Amino acid sequence: MEFEQKELPNIIKVIGIGGGGGNAVNYMFKQGIKGVDFVVCNTDAQALHNSPIPIKVKLGNRKLGAGSKPDVGRQAAIDSVEEIKEALTGETEMLFITAGMGGGTGTGAAPIIAQVAKEMGVLVVGIVTLPFEWEGQKRLNLAQKGIEELKSHVDTLIVISNNKLREVYGNLSLTQAFGKADDILKTAAKGIAELITVPGYVNVDFEDVKTVMTENESGKAIMSSAQAEGEDRSTRAVQEALNSPLLDDNDIAGASDILLHIITGEKELMMDEVEEITTFVQSQAGNGANLIWGNGTDASLGDALSVTIIATGFNKKKRNTEENPNKVVIDLESAPEPVFSPREEVIDETPATPSVEESTLISKEKPKEEAAFTAPAKEATKPPIHKKVHDLFETTPVKENEIPVKESVSEKKIESEPVTDEIEFEVKNTLAPVEQKDEKEVKHAEERRKKLKGLSSLSSSNLAEMEKVPAYQRRKVEIDNRTLSSEENISRYTLGSDENNNPVINKGNSFLHDNVD
Repeated sequence: MEFEQKELPNIIKVIGIGGGGGNAVNYMFKQGIKGVDFVVCNTDAQALHNSPIPIKVKLGNRKLGAGSKPDVGRQAAIDSVEEIKEALTGETEMLFITAGMGGGTGTGAAPIIAQVAKEMGVLVVGIVTLPFEWEGQKRLNLAQKGIEELKSHVDTLIVISNNKLREVYGNLSLTQAFGKADDILKTAAKGIAELITVPGYVNVDFEDVKTVMTENESGKAIMSSAQAEGEDRSTRAVQEALNSPLLDDNDIAGASDILLHIITGEKELMMDEVEEITTFVQSQAGNGANLIWGNGTDASLGDALSVTIIATGFNKKKRNTEENPNKVVIDLESAPEPVFSPREEVIDETPATPSVEESTLISKEKPKEEAAFTAPAKEATKPPIHKKVHDLFETTPVKENEIPVKESVSEKKIESEPVTDEIEFEVKNTLAPVEQKDEKEVKHAEERRKKLKGLSSLSSSNLAEMEKVPAYQRRKVEIDNRTLSSEENISRYTLGSDENNNPVINKGNSFLHDNVD
């Protein structure tokens, strides 16, 4: 008995919006993606007519495009909401939105279409491109603004920078450059869609993809795919996928969810290759990500191995960190706690009574007194009982057995009076050398200031007059017994040595006669 297999409807749709998105979908349609339906939406009637896509949605009532005005594209999508819903009806569970951001239709209509799909309960994945640098700063600003608006209406958003194409492929023709951009969009959509539609031994179904996408909560996603063959094909494929310069951001560190799909051709996948790929991906993500992987086969790959990686959940980890920060709560009304525990002062506040025990207690506290670094006695509000500053200058210690009972009251009175004379005298002795040193420095600085002021006040005429007068005359220095250079002054002393070879000074010059001939 044979059963007729019914062809199940496709649950994935890829919709191209505007000129850039329409061109990308046309390219995908020609290349072929298994188990996917294609839709094009545009405000330009001519572009829709030239598209080979069977499902077409005309946005708005105009036929000549949006004129690079996002507001026109947004309003056109709002006017065509019913047509958009009709195109998405049926078994649609997942929608890819492709658009070239920076123009009018794609930038303005993409967020509206994404919002309509989300309201219908469809899983929405945005795959958009940033414009080339030579397209102008204004177009780039419009693209970034459109991307920010699109983020709030998609489950996952993948951004591809067209400007990086030149870094990879060099100086391409205009047709080749936009063709490469379409190919990147196709690779992203195909890599995700065929995770679901192409069966494998370890299968990845729609719910696996949905888990990764929905927990992203409109955060960014990183998707990349690469293939390699020959020796170390698994290592080279996964490294090339994560190092692709075509992605706007290819760093998966901090991702909370990762979807990994490995496809092989005629050469079957080995267990060591699976371990190498998964270990490398986990290490790059931080070893804390939820990794869902699967494998499939594609005879067209031959001996090559293909790796597709989708990483999401970057904002979730960041948000969890922000929600549970390490807070340090400081009570501003509480008294500050000292860093070091201060010495506890034992103050006896009981009324003073003439007793022997109290006098003995005072005598025992004397050795614990600190040197003259206590607070000034003028600020004391309570009579210090356990500290006696004036005891530092006493030469004869008081013995315990010599303290009479009757004199204890008078001793308390002495302690209660602040000792000011001795403390003031000590401070003066300590600061006296410092004050004397400061006076010398001030005097020296004043003399130097006057000297410099005198030099700076000299004019050119005064300086010329000063140069004519010798310095010793200006300083009024008297010089006596001057020897002119015209006079001869020959000394009669000579240096010689005695019989012991010691140096001596001879009064007579052997080279001169006392009597001139």
